[in-house]
Amino acid sequence: MVSSPILLDFQSSTPCLKEVVAEMNSYWMENFANPSSKGNLSGLYASAALEVSRNKIKENLNLINKKIIFTSGASESNNLALFGFARNFQQRTGRNGNIITLKTEHQAVLEPLRQLKKEGFSITELNPESDGLILEENLLNSLRDDTFLISIMLANNEIGVIQPIEKIFNICKKNNITFHTDAAQALGHLQIKSFDSLANMITLSSHKIYGPKGIGVLIIDEDIQLNPLIYGGGQEFGYRSGTVPLPLIVGFSKAIELAIKNQERNSIQLAKYRDALMNGLLKKNSKILINGSIINRLPHNLNLTVLDINGSKFHKYIKNHIACSSGSACSNGKVSHVLTSIGRSFKEAESSVRLSIGLTTTAEEIEKSINVITETINKLRK
Repeated sequence: MVSSPILLDFQSSTPCLKEVVAEMNSYWMENFANPSSKGNLSGLYASAALEVSRNKIKENLNLINKKIIFTSGASESNNLALFGFARNFQQRTGRNGNIITLKTEHQAVLEPLRQLKKEGFSITELNPESDGLILEENLLNSLRDDTFLISIMLANNEIGVIQPIEKIFNICKKNNITFHTDAAQALGHLQIKSFDSLANMITLSSHKIYGPKGIGVLIIDEDIQLNPLIYGGGQEFGYRSGTVPLPLIVGFSKAIELAIKNQERNSIQLAKYRDALMNGLLKKNSKILINGSIINRLPHNLNLTVLDINGSKFHKYIKNHIACSSGSACSNGKVSHVLTSIGRSFKEAESSVRLSIGLTTTAEEIEKSINVITETINKLRK
């Protein structure tokens, strides 16, 4: 029998923890009422459960002056933040201003911004340095009199680099600019004292932290004004109409609780296996480049380029043994825009791989992965 591939693609998604599944169980069949239907006891109970989950998230993330808007996930949260804020700004001020971002952002940020450009907004896409990080000086030099919004992700989904968010937010505050960050990859992996002071708008996703798919949040300052993307029943403060998926929200709340509680322990374990994988590959193979800063990096991310091989054959050979990614899970097989933005050639980007460690990864799987990748490289170079 052929064994299942070793899973090293935990940045694409994660399995639900058993504690999360247990927390959701009763909300599928027993406590199934609509939280918006408050004319009966079942609806009132569901409404109370919704607000309990919302308050638990606020407590675990140390949110004080923020609203939590439940969405279907990070992509919708990013779209709501960017379209909602920009269109509201235009409506309030009567002008289209400038928005700044990085070329290495997720497509769920870049594509909405490019659509806003068609609507008359000015979009500045900055190049990062070769290590994937933005220079404070470059950001300052890009500011314009009409810059009203900056969107830069906390931790990159492909190369795992952690941007200097505190410095970026300070620049925004000094210049009266609203700041949005996609922190979906960072939650549970970085020690963040308070998400309240992280940004004006924050995107989070459940299935990246061992919670259910189909649920995310956009966290916004109390005084932020957004134009909704979905109109109808006026749920979620009028910003996101539609019946909320209560079981998923309950599960997400539990996943956040566990992610924050176990962050330090989990990060140490993940970094240990990531470093073992990296060091093993570098020891056994020549001409391997690590993509992105190894210092300012998520503990479970390894993104590398293998030189002097055929990239398509490389991925074809290893996919039967290792479940990994050639780039973002949402890039539809295209060469990574993140890697080309940090200076990798088309050929180098094609022969790159993202390996992401999970809580279920074992030392045996790491050793097997090193051997599989090494054997594949040797075969291709011959």
